[in-house]
Amino acid sequence: MQYVIDTSVVIEHAISKLIKEGKIEGTILLPKAVMAELENQANSGRDTGMIGLEEIQELQKLVKKNKIELKIIGERPNIYQMREAKRGGEIDSYIRDLAYTESAILITADRIQAESAKALDIEVLFIAKVETKEKLQIEQYFDAETMSVHLREACPPRAKKGKPGEWRLIDVNEKIFSQKDIQDMSKEIIERSRTEARAFIEISRPGSTIVQYKDYRIVITKTPVSDGWEITAVRPIKILKIEDYNLPEAVEERVRTKARGVIIAGTTGSGKSTIAQALAEYYASQNFITKTIESPRSLILSDNITQYSKNLASSEEIHDILFLSRPDYIVFDEMRDTPDFKLFTDLRLGGSNVLGVLHAATPIDAVQRFIGRLEMGMIPSVLDTLLFIDKGVVAQILTLKMSVKVPSGMVEADLARPVIEVKDLTTDKTIFEIYTYGEQTVVMPLQKEQSENPAQKLAKKQIEKVMQKYLDNFEIEMQGTHKVKIYVPQKDRARIIGTKGENINKIEKELGISIDIVNLEETSREEKTRLGYHVTERGNNILFKIDSPGKMVDVFIEDTFLFTSTTSKKGEIKVNKKSDLGRKLSYALEDKEKIYVKG
Repeated sequence: MQYVIDTSVVIEHAISKLIKEGKIEGTILLPKAVMAELENQANSGRDTGMIGLEEIQELQKLVKKNKIELKIIGERPNIYQMREAKRGGEIDSYIRDLAYTESAILITADRIQAESAKALDIEVLFIAKVETKEKLQIEQYFDAETMSVHLREACPPRAKKGKPGEWRLIDVNEKIFSQKDIQDMSKEIIERSRTEARAFIEISRPGSTIVQYKDYRIVITKTPVSDGWEITAVRPIKILKIEDYNLPEAVEERVRTKARGVIIAGTTGSGKSTIAQALAEYYASQNFITKTIESPRSLILSDNITQYSKNLASSEEIHDILFLSRPDYIVFDEMRDTPDFKLFTDLRLGGSNVLGVLHAATPIDAVQRFIGRLEMGMIPSVLDTLLFIDKGVVAQILTLKMSVKVPSGMVEADLARPVIEVKDLTTDKTIFEIYTYGEQTVVMPLQKEQSENPAQKLAKKQIEKVMQKYLDNFEIEMQGTHKVKIYVPQKDRARIIGTKGENINKIEKELGISIDIVNLEETSREEKTRLGYHVTERGNNILFKIDSPGKMVDVFIEDTFLFTSTTSKKGEIKVNKKSDLGRKLSYALEDKEKIYVKG
């Protein structure tokens, strides 16, 4: 009996297995076209080429044991046939012709090849993929708390154990892998990915291969891409539902019903894909048509959620598929380059609800990845909600809104412009603003309440230096870089302003800043009013003189509370210099820190 074998069955290592099991015997006809295709794959750095050549070597060993007879037949394909092998099926057609001419049985693992041969009345032995229950070698390094395994030649096996944000890297054992050890495990992974129903090769390049094997995402690299053979396998240690995140009610309501353009951001291994997976399952459970765009397809999802590969289809093809199939929600895991951001934008502007995953060290970084790729005015239309993930939890949820206003830190009304306000959803406070200034797009973090930027602090020190020429008791409140409020006692107000504003104009000219003089006694910006006082040192005491006898007052250094006391009948408070409070006050006076008295 004669058998013609094609490339697909050689790569599966099926021929040697059939011979050893005694299921076929006689003469194996090996087309030169198969050898050429395997050589081409091996020269291109594809692991399937080397796997196929090893199978041919195994057949030669069986020949020497008189198990079979092996003949090399046919002609080597030309460049055109090699180029059209995948797209036009030229080599498959040539192999079928050989089987017909030799009146041989064609053995193949390619369904299309088998059906085409049957149509030509060629006898076919089709080898279907058979799953095995044996575990991969790499699986032995995983346990219940292992997040990822890292295998590299000349190194021991290492594993990350723990959970997102709280993991440790350990040596699993002391064995040092040789290059052959890593190559053998790589070969096993690739072979099994061709037979397992829940496994596939996502990307195959000369120096790298990415495989999704069941719940494992496996990356294999070799020279010249890396300086040695390496295998990295990642597996989720826990599958969560959206309820497991214990989100505040307002946050959960927005994510579930109001968010239309969502970005999930965080550092590597922070748990971004886990919450994206939870949201996809939630949307699907609410009877929404949900689909994903992945690179690679690593999310573990229900069968009713379609997962598209960005590696095996162009952005244009995915764009067409999604608009024609009309899903309610789209999960994009993950966005890396400009075409990804463009696809996300097109889907959002087309009316789709899209949830994107991207790497970012901070929430600001996540928004800045859109700047330059989109016009500033489009950003809130495309991105309305940002979830920042840290250590597996939602650390911050931000919303984006466009308004026309004077940016924070500016005071002139004619500087009003479109501003994107990025707010914390839980506190409704603006975290940072985005606006254009000249030709630049500015992303400006807002200071906490009552805090000042470095320029304002420098200006404040200069103002204090000048005002100390005129007053001992005053308070300064910066209103921006070019405007300030100065609180002075009522009795000194007229002297500071001067006749027809002569003095204040002189001070403004000297400082180059606009000054607003306010009565110190009338300010009630906080629950307690700041009181005017005069401080002196008398012997071992620091003496506060306050024009409010018998009054309970609080004393602060800058914004830090120091103590509470009641003034004497003379309106005085004495603090011993050698006490803890006295030492703190002495240091503050020496450093010219601001001391407030409130009552």
